[in-house]
Amino acid sequence: MNENYTSGVQRLLKISKQESLKIGHSYVGSEHLLLAIIKDSKGSASNTLIAVGCDLEKMKSLLKESLTASNVTSTLGHLPLTRRAERILKNSFIEAKNDKRKSSGQNDLLLSMLLEKDCTLHKIFNLCSIDYQIIKSYVTSSNNIKIIHKKKYTDTEKESTLKMFSRNISDIAANGELDPVIGRNSEIERLSQILSRRKKNNPVLIGEPGVGKTAIVEGLALRILDKKVPRLLWDYTIISLDIPGMLAGTKYRGQFEERMRKMMIEIEKSSNIILFIDELHTIVGAGSAAGSLDAANMFKPALARGDIQIVGATTLSEYRKYIESDGALDRRFQKIIVYQPSIKSTIDILNGIKDKYESHHNVKISKDAINACVELSDRYINDRFLPDKAIDIMDEVCSRISLNSTTVPESVVKLEKKLKSIIDSKNKDIINQHFENAAKLRDKEKKILNKIASINSKFKTTIDDSELVEISDKDVADTVSIISGIPISKINEHESVKILNIKDSITKLIVGQDYAVEKLVAAIQRSRSGFKNPNHPIGSFMFLGPTGVGKTELAKQLAHSLFNKKESLIKIDMSEYMERYNVSRLIGAPPGYVGYEEGGLLSEKVRRNPYSIVLFDEIEKAHSDVFNILLQILDEGKLTDSLGHVIDFSNTIIILTSNIGTQSMSSSTIGFSKSKENDLKTDLQLEVKKYFKPELLNRLDETIIFNSLNKDNL
Repeated sequence: MNENYTSGVQRLLKISKQESLKIGHSYVGSEHLLLAIIKDSKGSASNTLIAVGCDLEKMKSLLKESLTASNVTSTLGHLPLTRRAERILKNSFIEAKNDKRKSSGQNDLLLSMLLEKDCTLHKIFNLCSIDYQIIKSYVTSSNNIKIIHKKKYTDTEKESTLKMFSRNISDIAANGELDPVIGRNSEIERLSQILSRRKKNNPVLIGEPGVGKTAIVEGLALRILDKKVPRLLWDYTIISLDIPGMLAGTKYRGQFEERMRKMMIEIEKSSNIILFIDELHTIVGAGSAAGSLDAANMFKPALARGDIQIVGATTLSEYRKYIESDGALDRRFQKIIVYQPSIKSTIDILNGIKDKYESHHNVKISKDAINACVELSDRYINDRFLPDKAIDIMDEVCSRISLNSTTVPESVVKLEKKLKSIIDSKNKDIINQHFENAAKLRDKEKKILNKIASINSKFKTTIDDSELVEISDKDVADTVSIISGIPISKINEHESVKILNIKDSITKLIVGQDYAVEKLVAAIQRSRSGFKNPNHPIGSFMFLGPTGVGKTELAKQLAHSLFNKKESLIKIDMSEYMERYNVSRLIGAPPGYVGYEEGGLLSEKVRRNPYSIVLFDEIEKAHSDVFNILLQILDEGKLTDSLGHVIDFSNTIIILTSNIGTQSMSSSTIGFSKSKENDLKTDLQLEVKKYFKPELLNRLDETIIFNSLNKDNL
């Protein structure tokens, strides 16, 4: 049988059996076959009926009326075909044979149905004004013009290539689906100016990820829609090209070039298309193989002639790497540098788009929440750029609050559990052929479904009528804490009280070092009071003192008290960095060396835990190149690793420990007066100044000398 019927007919048989079971019939009849044709929306028979003007919904309702009126009992297992259904299948094969085909398709099955007289199908077809001749004429004409269709496709493929691999930004703007663009007037005006030039009218937007390059192009589309651009651009359409889509499926040489050629011919003929290529650098090398051109080289002649106008967007590093290295390509583009917007501009941007987020999440966003989204994302999310990171925070906090404030009613949960139990029981009864019980359970199932629908409708109405939940700045702080891993107490800026309490808790744990603890806490308080450069680390200290007096332990207790996480103490033993070649482990190996892709030990740990204490233990043992890295951290609060990532140290506390000059201190202070001890500390500071360069010591907030422990302390 499988050889005589196409996969489309076999699919119809499968659907017809499913429909028969749903209705509760023990057979597959001609009505089920017609219902299957209507259900199979992708099938040729369904498309034929639509093409000749048949109302499928009307036909479906007529069919369901006739099937509902049937009193045949449902069963399970093999569903036999009725004699009429078998005859229809056999006649469909004859239809195919007459057309010199080996297997019958869905249209043959439909024609075979139309030959049946004195049956439900005949009545339905008459009511829908469908007869054999209408379908036969259409199917015959369709078969005859298949070759013509193929020829037409080659002619119309030019029109479809661009649509297939692009997105019409102008249409999206006309449909009101774009967010408003705020604070980018100068960039949009510059974009319009370059596009209006006679030659070299191809702008490229260059900026960091997330600063709003694509939004500027969308802003231009909105201005073209409102006719707020030069008269020359009024009739232009902005099309975003999908380079990965054009590459997809091009297994054989020449396929990509053919797509590109057809797309370029279409753009050249239209003469009013601006092609937007996001990630412009991807055209370099795209589709290239041995002896073939890449997308960039295919665009060059058209760009030189001015036949195609392109707006590109890429990052500065990728532009330098891929575009600037090709002088012939670079000279065809006019650069527009897109900078990160200021905090004030970002607040305006969020205020401009917040309505869409409020509508989507069914919440209300307060003014304080908007300010918090911008300020906290700028302060604590340092590896991304405004306004993208602020918008992401706003979106996520709305999502979190919306989910927490809307819970499914308990009654619906209970009813759904009951419904599942009834459906399971009904299916078991059908398997065991207890059809009376199955029918009763089906009635119960319908009642429960109606109840659930009613409760859900009331619940939705209640939500729509209820007062919207307002997003506060505290909600934003909680969300930033979840994303960044920074404690909420820090984000909420209530840690001044916490630092005061830290002094008491650490003093109890670190014996005999009250002076050191006091100096440390005082320095941190000064740092957080606003009298310090915000780009510098929170604090930078050098701990001096004999071995075993509590220098490292104080750093551990400070990390635990401030951050409550083990990962917040990053300890680096400087005895492992005594040689010059070991220093690269801190920020990563240079390009071309083993381990380059892995990043650096220090840089990766701080990147993953931006709010932490970095402890350089026994700093005097480190190679001098380590001090150069430290100078950059202490001065700028930033460090660039081997992968080009800029690591932010502004939320870290830097602690250096050293034992320099402490041998005499540990052996001489026992039994001497306080003045003698002060003299020893002065000598110790002189030793430190001799060993460490002034530029390092001057960048430290405090050099703290630890006391030697006496018998009372022990």
